[in-house]
Amino acid sequence: MSRINTVTFETANDEQKALLTAIQGQLGMVPNFLKIFANSPSALRAFLGLHSIANEGSLDLQTRERIALSVAQENSCEYCVSAHTAIGRKAGLSGAEMEANRAGTSQDAKAAVAVKLARSLIENQGDITTAELIEARNVGYTDADIVEIITHVGMTLLTTILGKASRVEIDFPKVAL
Repeated sequence: MSRINTVTFETANDEQKALLTAIQGQLGMVPNFLKIFANSPSALRAFLGLHSIANEGSLDLQTRERIALSVAQENSCEYCVSAHTAIGRKAGLSGAEMEANRAGTSQDAKAAVAVKLARSLIENQGDITTAELIEARNVGYTDADIVEIITHVGMTLLTTILGKASRVEIDFPKVAL
């Protein structure tokens, strides 16, 4: 059971209900972590806005999910690992690929560099090396791509913190850490 209130359609005020309805319309469901976010409509709008804008960037869905899986595993968030495994599967990632992502790498050489950089950002609290930036550039990532990698790490870090702090109930097929 979640340690922070899970807002439902039945308990939501008008502002929360409007946000949950919009999410339901877009996703066909409202994941429990967004119901936790809904306690603060401002926080939920901020997350949804950042998420929406970040997904307009140059990183493809598979790379974004690879990064999310790596960060979720590194931060030991079972909810996020479960959610991003389900999303990764829908994005076309294989089970073996997602296991590699959770281990901090990828079967795809270019994506492996992004995942490795993401993991380093978490492990080193952002204090990555110049060599890591050069490695990313050498496989074709631009500075814009690198900033997007950092953004996706930050978004996943936010959700892992929320997931762990709230102990949100997992509403995806559960994947053990």
